[in-house]
Amino acid sequence: MAQKPFIERGFLEKLERLAIRWQKSFPGLVGGHNPSRQAGPGLEFLDHRHFHYGDDLRAVNWRAYLRFEKLFMKMFHVEPRIPVRLLLDVSRSMATGAGTKFDYARRLAAALCYVGLVRLDAISVLPFSDHLGDPFHCWGGRHRFAPVVDYLSALEPQGRTDYLAVVRQFSTRFLQRGLLIVISDFFDDGGSERPLQYLADFGHELFLVQIWDEEDREPSASGELELVDAETGAVLHIDFDGEARRRYAEAFASYARDLQRVALASGGRYVGLSTSTPVEEAIFGPLSYVGALG
Repeated sequence: MAQKPFIERGFLEKLERLAIRWQKSFPGLVGGHNPSRQAGPGLEFLDHRHFHYGDDLRAVNWRAYLRFEKLFMKMFHVEPRIPVRLLLDVSRSMATGAGTKFDYARRLAAALCYVGLVRLDAISVLPFSDHLGDPFHCWGGRHRFAPVVDYLSALEPQGRTDYLAVVRQFSTRFLQRGLLIVISDFFDDGGSERPLQYLADFGHELFLVQIWDEEDREPSASGELELVDAETGAVLHIDFDGEARRRYAEAFASYARDLQRVALASGGRYVGLSTSTPVEEAIFGPLSYVGALG
């Protein structure tokens, strides 16, 4: 039985008008706001995309228009391009909340990969938990999207989160600075702020996407509870009343602000998303508002 696609065709067509944006100009690379995608003579042709209002008519494939009566844009690229790496949290905590965080994160990753494919970015997807997984490289146009879906479909949550170990491995394997997208709930007993700050200090541009289930932000349970850590199996007995819920919600909000500060202090961006927000709304809402897409 075929895997159900993460993204409907109508959504994919809407994604074609977007591009992944970055703020920094990296030494030796084509920088700021994706000028590496160009249309014109003398550049290597790679793919087509649908025409959208405001596109340059000089890049329209008029022969295709005469044949299909639809406007298609010719896409070209020049080298070098900014490395775009997407770190996808596959730890067991992502499977909490009826598994919606993990599915949500994968659908969001698929959407970003499709945007990159259409715009001829090369994106490396890196699953992580307590270690950094092998990269899956997606590039070369929209016709390469099916393998992305197959790859993301096959991922399963496993392991505990260890940002320090992951950042150490990432730093030794990927020396070239670039845009680093992290999709995670950022639940790590050791904390994620300092390892992420190290990546920012090294020169990477951070785009942090924090995914949460509403139960993560404000648990609904009350009374005497036995809590089991989804990643370690540790058991904690607590008496959870209204005051405890208030303190927990404040601590969660404070942690989100800390993550946001890490991203913004180095010229990056941060977005917090509830799984109750449809992925399409997240793409054309918060992710576009902060300038990550446009």
